[in-house]
Amino acid sequence: MNILYFLICCSILMALIFLAAFFWASKTGQHDDVYTPGVRMLFDDEPERENSEEDHFSN
Repeated sequence: MNILYFLICCSILMALIFLAAFFWASKTGQHDDVYTPGVRMLFDDEPERENSEEDHFSN
């Protein structure tokens, strides 16, 4: 039964740590921009062009 009390205390402590980390991230602006990350993948760099035979044999 003592281990049960120990595990409950550990889980409450971990929950408080995660809650504090969430509030810290919110306070420092980690969650301010929710639009850009979803759109960023749509504007990837141009794909690299494949080398033609002339470029391949010129080296």
